Amino acid sequence: MKLIIGLGNPGSQYEKTRHNVGFHVVDFLATTYSMRWERRGRAMIANGTIGIEKVVLVKPTTFMNNSGEAVGELVRWFKIEPDDILVIYDELDLPMGQIRLRPQGSSGGHNGINSLISHLHTNQFPRLRVGIGRPANSRIDTVNYVLGVPAGDERIELEISERKAAEAIPLYLEKGLEAAMNLLNVDPEAQRKAEEKKRLKQERREQEKRLKAERIEQEMTSKQAASGQQEPENLSVSD
Repeated sequence: MKLIIGLGNPGSQYEKTRHNVGFHVVDFLATTYSMRWERRGRAMIANGTIGIEKVVLVKPTTFMNNSGEAVGELVRWFKIEPDDILVIYDELDLPMGQIRLRPQGSSGGHNGINSLISHLHTNQFPRLRVGIGRPANSRIDTVNYVLGVPAGDERIELEISERKAAEAIPLYLEKGLEAAMNLLNVDPEAQRKAEEKKRLKQERREQEKRLKAERIEQEMTSKQAASGQQEPENLSVSD
């Protein structure tokens, strides 16, 4: 069994903020797999299966900075080891549209992860970070940014990122952490450059083939012309 934990803040005023992407992802999973939310202690949970894996979706209701209190209670209740949880949360240092799956690590300054590390007494638990990017205007306060509601195209981009994260969960459950990381943690720019390099290499190969074919054709034409000049004319003599 796995605990799939989305981090966020409860309450309608926070519902659509960047900081609540973890909630959005597990809500999407609950809808997709027909799971119903119910209260358990200081969290909302939804039980079900994804593929052949039994999962419990979790939304702590303790507010982001105290997420570890609710998660710690559930880990003890379900007798789950830290490596059987997956935490989903927003990441300022990832551009919008990118996600990263990691087996463990520091909090990177994220208060929700800080709280989990404190209450689980370890940082050895998998996490899926969803990029929200940093504000384009450096004068915008970070707290106001993460607690802000994106609008227009940014809202659409964030929803695409959240759906991408939700679609990564079945892959993680089916193939395991390491295999899923190899498939998911692809730098889009590096991938674009690799594809461009492959395309240019293919074009050069095709160009070399064309040039070789043209040289062979020219050589054959030259040989035929030379052969024609060396043969004596077949003159017809009439009596």
